[in-house]
Amino acid sequence: MNMLKIVAVPMHNEGRKFVAIFAAITAVLFFVWEPLFWLGVGATVWCYYFFRDPVRVIPQQEGLVISPADGVVSLIEDVVPSADLGLGDTPLTRVSVFMNVFNCHVNRAPVAGKVVNIVYRHGKFLNASLDKASEHNERNSLTIETPDGARIGVVQIAGLVARRIVCFVQEGSVLGAGHRFGLIRFGSRLDIYLPKGVSPLVSVGQTAVAGETILADLRDPNRQRPGIPE
Repeated sequence: MNMLKIVAVPMHNEGRKFVAIFAAITAVLFFVWEPLFWLGVGATVWCYYFFRDPVRVIPQQEGLVISPADGVVSLIEDVVPSADLGLGDTPLTRVSVFMNVFNCHVNRAPVAGKVVNIVYRHGKFLNASLDKASEHNERNSLTIETPDGARIGVVQIAGLVARRIVCFVQEGSVLGAGHRFGLIRFGSRLDIYLPKGVSPLVSVGQTAVAGETILADLRDPNRQRPGIPE
């Protein structure tokens, strides 16, 4: 891992107090035992790396749904969305992006639009890669309505290590595609619910980049995934 590339990336403000805590503990370890000091240095660098907030190149084409999180596409399935989203009881395609502790955890808006609904629920801390995490884990649900009237559901889900979901926006906030709307500390998952009839342009196992990877195209709902013949 190139250390220069780590420290050259900006850190989100949410991480400052955690890095300060790690650094303070590391300073104490210097007087306790040198090997522990160097372990502390490594942990402090990792903490800085976890809260990194790199610049992203947002696709400018209208109608695109972009990934709200860095990570791996862990699930794609048709399910009835949570009632918290207000998207009805008809099954919709849900794309899940799982973030491990080495992924960037700053969450970005998948579409431009207005936040019409936010619901936070306390819950368990099961492995976020499991399907049942969508129903049982601590989560924060947002519904974003695009200028064309389409509604996209986004759910921040805590995981085994994650113990804090942070949301920077409120109901009524207007977001641009790729704008930062939240963060989850230390491992988690995001679920994205696409409008009915819209096909995903990603596959399970694919790596997603927040603010850059295209998940779907609202203006061409039947557009095929790359590499799949039409």
